[in-house]
Amino acid sequence: MKVEVSLLINRPPADVFAYICNFENNPKWQERVVDAWFTSDPPLRRGSTYIQIASFLGRRIKSTFEVIEYQPGRLVRASGAAGLFPITFSRQVEPANGGSRMTVIIEGDASGIFKLAEPLLAQKVKASIEKDCRMLKKMLEN
Repeated sequence: MKVEVSLLINRPPADVFAYICNFENNPKWQERVVDAWFTSDPPLRRGSTYIQIASFLGRRIKSTFEVIEYQPGRLVRASGAAGLFPITFSRQVEPANGGSRMTVIIEGDASGIFKLAEPLLAQKVKASIEKDCRMLKKMLEN
């Protein structure tokens, strides 16, 4: 499964990137995220880790993520096990139209019953990410 969402945010790329790379901000703009905290010391870099608690399908899911790629001011990519299957996400920010274009890509390998429901799962994930990105845009532009 691969889902990609992109949107324009009327804020400088450095501001957007700094906010989305502080994973402790995730509960503020991601509806399903209940809590998130770093388990590694700053600064953010390849190998940094954090734990996130999310609510999915009525369950609380604790996931540990590790940053696998980091390009300051531009790209952060992390992977981990989100509940029942491995997931990798990337958040990329680039200048666009006097502000920023943020692109979020989620890739996951569904298994078991989730494999059968992968097309529906992808639609739900995309809708959720789009909603979260709209919330982020609203927060950062106000």
